[in-house]
Amino acid sequence: MSLQVVERPDSVLGTMSPVILTAGRRRDDAVDPAQSGFARLSRQIKAEGLLDRFVGFYVRKAVFWAVVLGAAVAASVMLGDSWWQLVIAAVLGVVFTQFAFMAHEASHRQIFRSGPVNDWAGLVLADLVVGISYSWWMNKHTRHHGNPNVIGRDPDIAKDTISFLEEDAAQSRGLVRLITRKQGYLFFPLLLLEGLNLHVHGIRHVLDRRNNVKRRGLELAFIGVRLVGVTALVFWAFPPLLAAAFLFVQLAVFGVYMGASFAPNHKGMPLIPRGVRVDFLERQVLTSRNIRGGRFMDALMGGLNYQIEHHLFPSMARPALKRTQQIVREYCRENDIRYTETGLIESYGIVIAYLNRVGLAARDPFDCPMIQGYRRRD
Repeated sequence: MSLQVVERPDSVLGTMSPVILTAGRRRDDAVDPAQSGFARLSRQIKAEGLLDRFVGFYVRKAVFWAVVLGAAVAASVMLGDSWWQLVIAAVLGVVFTQFAFMAHEASHRQIFRSGPVNDWAGLVLADLVVGISYSWWMNKHTRHHGNPNVIGRDPDIAKDTISFLEEDAAQSRGLVRLITRKQGYLFFPLLLLEGLNLHVHGIRHVLDRRNNVKRRGLELAFIGVRLVGVTALVFWAFPPLLAAAFLFVQLAVFGVYMGASFAPNHKGMPLIPRGVRVDFLERQVLTSRNIRGGRFMDALMGGLNYQIEHHLFPSMARPALKRTQQIVREYCRENDIRYTETGLIESYGIVIAYLNRVGLAARDPFDCPMIQGYRRRD
């Protein structure tokens, strides 16, 4: 029997609460794995050379953004003590996000054939250039890729300030509960603090001796040079108020840009309940969302706009994703597998509505008598 996607309508918000369910054995369980849908796709992808490396592409990207970074620093020196420095800070937020995209790609072995070379590239880009822990990102992101939107296993839907599951929202307390009630509307304002959040999580991970951090000392040194060094330099160069504003704007732009690039990928897509087994191809396709937009969107989102293809072939370099999308989309059409692609603004609307619906679980039932009718029932 085949997999079903069951959606519960929410008449209050006009959104859907999607959950993947299965009824009996998956159809691919009965066939030779070598003849499964993903195996057939992989053979076609490999035959077209779409898993090759495109080192030149990444070298050009790195050089371009390094030049932009240098130009921004030079412009900052020329401006001196001026509030126009905040424009430079915003530019730096964009530049660091672009380097973070490349660190993400290095972590997936997309840039070089050698795993160790990719790791060193990712370590330098993430820790020394961006200031977030490469080992923390690898640990968290690897678990996410293996279990996208799987309740209890995907760290990206684990409770933080934002709740992605109704049961987490219902358990929130104090200030977090107040935020959760309107978390959809507050999502983008909260991203102003996401840059700081990423730095803090990374530092905690590296400092925690319980975590297996391969190059702990080097990571701490790189992060220290990046964060302490840049902060000290900014406060040395500018008056305290301007320096604080400069760092806030840089972190805010970085956080919003990062969050706005990763949020459309899975939020508001089907969730897989604990213990439910779904084959690899449908698990990755049904829980992911692509973003339309052509070359501009490719550059803006660092290839994350091809989220379905990225999840199916995580080591695939960015330049190969567009052609791969054509192949995967056609396969899904032929095999009646739901393939989701939206515009960027539309995806944000879906995410906001979904988070607001989840946030209803944080309300007192007496505040909204209809809430009990929209809670998930086991």
